[in-house]
Amino acid sequence: MTTKIAVVGSGWRAHFYLKLALLMPDRFAVVGWVVRSGSKQDFPVKRYQSLSDLLASETPDYIISAVSWDSSPEVLSAVVAAKISVLSETPPAPDLAGLAKLWQAVGTSNLVQVAEQYPKLPMHAARLAIASAGEIGEVTQVQVSSTHGYHAVALMRAFLKASFDPVTVQAQAFSAPLVDPLSRHGWNKDLSEQTAKNILATIDFGDLKIGLYDFTDNQWHNQLRHRRLIVRGSRGEISDLECVRLIDGPAITSSTLNRYQLGQDLNLDGHDTEHISFDGRVVYKNPFVGLRLMDEEIAIATLMVEMANWVGGEAGEPYPLAQASQDHMISLAIDQSVRTKKAVTTSFQPWGK
Repeated sequence: MTTKIAVVGSGWRAHFYLKLALLMPDRFAVVGWVVRSGSKQDFPVKRYQSLSDLLASETPDYIISAVSWDSSPEVLSAVVAAKISVLSETPPAPDLAGLAKLWQAVGTSNLVQVAEQYPKLPMHAARLAIASAGEIGEVTQVQVSSTHGYHAVALMRAFLKASFDPVTVQAQAFSAPLVDPLSRHGWNKDLSEQTAKNILATIDFGDLKIGLYDFTDNQWHNQLRHRRLIVRGSRGEISDLECVRLIDGPAITSSTLNRYQLGQDLNLDGHDTEHISFDGRVVYKNPFVGLRLMDEEIAIATLMVEMANWVGGEAGEPYPLAQASQDHMISLAIDQSVRTKKAVTTSFQPWGK
């Protein structure tokens, strides 16, 4: 069954959704693109100047909102008022007051999901599968040094299966010289050492669950800094691609996550991720083999399909607004702790009921 979708927004994130939808014509039909400003990208999709213009002509099964933080609450409220499901780019509002106001407006509508893609990235999904299977026992600590703010918090909460209870954050910023060779647009012309900020934070989720946050400016693109993820459990830990754990015997064993990549050496099936295995069993399969997608695109496409299945009544919620609001609240607490140089304890919010 083809799902009718529309996209609101002109930025690079909106382009991801349009590109992926057009690559999957058997799954999606793009019935409109709301672009208030000019876009350098061109897609074979009908454009509309406003959301109201789109809704006067089309009734999508769901709408993707990929607009700025400040504009997001207005767009989400308008889509919900039209009684249409919406997938919102992260975060859904710019600050805690905005999150509270948005929840009051649309929180109980059961129409808003959030495009938190990081737990859907292939290797993260594989690690989550291992942890959920109990391979390292009860997960008690997650260390994330790869992405920023709410994305890092979402990863921590996914592995820890954290609730909506208050958390205590202690954060501090440090500076050090670092070359910044790459950005989203490619190589930088200036390859001299610059001052880069590094934020370190501990997050006490309660119930003996801890998160360690470590992010350096532009760490997404700066390949002079590794991306690291450590997941510690009561019977072992996952460190990037390696897993050490206690098994019956007793014995302490070491295992590796292995990505099976098509298109290398004499494999002529095209460059693509096929699956990720662990101890001889497949723990993740790429649902989009043949589309030649990078990991970020696989994760976003996964959310798009999960959203379509949820709207169609075939699956549960991809990532509810309540979860995303909790992620961003904790991210804001990290920023507040850096500013004030004091520990910050969050409060229980209405979305946690």
